[in-house]
Amino acid sequence: MNTLIIGIAGGTGSGKTTLTQALLNRFSDDISVIFHDNYYRDQKHLTLEERNLLNYDHPKAFETELLIEHLEKLKKGEEVLCPVYDFSQHTRSDKVVVIKPKPIIVLDGILILEDEDLNELLDIKLFVDTDADVRILRRIERDINQRGRSFTSVRDQYLSTVKPMHERYVEPSKRQADIVIPEGGRNKVAIELLLLRLKAHLDGQYSEVKL
Repeated sequence: MNTLIIGIAGGTGSGKTTLTQALLNRFSDDISVIFHDNYYRDQKHLTLEERNLLNYDHPKAFETELLIEHLEKLKKGEEVLCPVYDFSQHTRSDKVVVIKPKPIIVLDGILILEDEDLNELLDIKLFVDTDADVRILRRIERDINQRGRSFTSVRDQYLSTVKPMHERYVEPSKRQADIVIPEGGRNKVAIELLLLRLKAHLDGQYSEVKL
């Protein structure tokens, strides 16, 4: 199988997942999606109070080495068991999700372009670039409505780790991107161009231009 791996990075609330969903809606039978968030390290050995104090926006918070192992297996045509992260408990759940090899693998995560070894596995590297004010508002809404967080906890986490880690790791990783997409899933021109590229891959009609 000729597998194309697409990495979609960008700050929290930038619109990465909206873009990922747009690709999945168009090529659902030919795409498998992996979220870097599911590879947060297992913290069951810590109390919930101790987990609340951890920095979840630092690259070391993720078991990226396991993610790399899984991507390599998918490229070989092997299915993998992806961990599932419980955001309300700040640790992995006991569930796993079976990810099957497909012609297109989409990897979604804020820090995927920060890791050099992971970058080498990505055929297309995208960075979704969205204004910080928009991103924080989206994060507040998501964390309260979907992850069971309080406004105070979201605010404190943003100021203590999310914002400084974005400036230290996420924003600089934009330099690794092949394409920077303003507004992500709301950028219809970028989506149409990306859909055309994926269709060409699935049709076997795309060949890399040699410069």
